[in-house]
Amino acid sequence: MTDTQEAHLSPETVLAEMRKNGVSHVVWLPDSETNWLYMLMKAEPTLTLIAVAREGLAFSTAAGLHVGGKTPIILIQNTGMMEAGDSMRGWGMGLNVPVVMLVGYRGWTRHGVTKDTAAVYTERFLNAFGISYYLVENDRDASRISVAFEEARRTRRPVAVLVGDEYHGFNS
Repeated sequence: MTDTQEAHLSPETVLAEMRKNGVSHVVWLPDSETNWLYMLMKAEPTLTLIAVAREGLAFSTAAGLHVGGKTPIILIQNTGMMEAGDSMRGWGMGLNVPVVMLVGYRGWTRHGVTKDTAAVYTERFLNAFGISYYLVENDRDASRISVAFEEARRTRRPVAVLVGDEYHGFNS
């Protein structure tokens, strides 16, 4: 792998982690940041994509899939995750659903100059709910997605993967 390949999180790497962890369904709110990931997921015969109208619906949908013996992943942005807090609490945590949330960390910067309050409150929000999370910035970090799946299964709780790259490689 070259330095340029490692500089971002590629959609191929994310899809490989989904396959590795037996993801059957991707519950997501469509957005403009994940185009290349979307194209790969759409072409993947082992995945079913379920678009939701609001992020809060992602948690009830994932809970239903889990009860039906499926392995969902929730693909949302940090602002939507915060908007869906009550649904995450009731459907995800209240029903002990071991689901991984792949969360676009809008506004995050490794340099500490945060100009977007979405980034300011993301980790505080997760901490307030007692949700474990793992930061993934590039392909070298991608194994943390599997760590999140292992933790979700072990604890029977939602676990977040914060995508600090904001899907840089997913739309170009």
